[in-house]
Amino acid sequence: MNSSLTSASNISRLSPAKINLFLHITGRRADGYHNLQTVFRLLNWGDYLHFSVAEAPVIQTAKTEIDANTLCHQLLILAGAESITADIEDNLIFKAARALLAFAIQSNTLPKQLAQVVITLDKHLPMGAGLGGGSSNAATTMLVLNEIWQLNVTCNELIKIGAQVGADVPIFIFGQDAIAMGIGEKLTDIDLPDQQYLLLTPNAHVNTATLFAHTKLKRDIVPISIDTIQSQYTDYVQTLTASYHNVFTPVVTSLAPAVAEALDYLQGLETQALGIARMTGSGSAVFLPLDASIASDKKLLAKWVKEAPCAGYVVGSL
Repeated sequence: MNSSLTSASNISRLSPAKINLFLHITGRRADGYHNLQTVFRLLNWGDYLHFSVAEAPVIQTAKTEIDANTLCHQLLILAGAESITADIEDNLIFKAARALLAFAIQSNTLPKQLAQVVITLDKHLPMGAGLGGGSSNAATTMLVLNEIWQLNVTCNELIKIGAQVGADVPIFIFGQDAIAMGIGEKLTDIDLPDQQYLLLTPNAHVNTATLFAHTKLKRDIVPISIDTIQSQYTDYVQTLTASYHNVFTPVVTSLAPAVAEALDYLQGLETQALGIARMTGSGSAVFLPLDASIASDKKLLAKWVKEAPCAGYVVGSL
């Protein structure tokens, strides 16, 4: 075991939010999922996960047959997530830990003993907002447990495991801004300028299945080459040209008036902010990119947050 990790009373990590600068669906897959194109940005704001490594008890794993689900129950104590799922097995943190253990068992790399870990979730990101909170929690869990338990799973392997847990998990394992394709697991890094945003989180949630079944949802956007996305970042970072948009916006705003109201509010600030407001992901959150001159005006930003029709935050790229 890694003494520097197991002796530490707590390991705390930011579990960051993400936003989509644009989001296109390029087609339906044979497995029922949809292919997409997007640019993910990680934010310096999110949840926090606190890992407390127990010096005892240590769980012995040297058995002829060992089940990942049972082992995960023995090794993991989860606190602070009671309001998210009634059953711990439905929680993405548990699912991530279980998937990591299952991989180690299958690849015959599971250590002979593992320390029990208490994970405490300090939740800040609203559920269903399109900010990737649950997926980020899952990815952070996998990354830290991989260190604590010295499983030595590579980043590429973690991304593959994470994709089985949730479509947004890979970007948080990747850990940097990226162009995403496939279901979100095919990632190419992209270097974008630092940015601040006014982000609003309306109290609204639209069922994902309802969104994907909606007649207004465009599923046939012509794919854009990775080279073009990389070279044309000015077309979607601060503003949005006709080639870039979020296909879920007309659907969500038609089904959730609170989202439409929040987006309308931000659109009323676009001239001053010198940016184009938009929705992130398929959730309820909306954001407005801020010009550097506006981002430094704390008094004005505080006024915009105060006057917003719902909870608002000034956040920055990670």
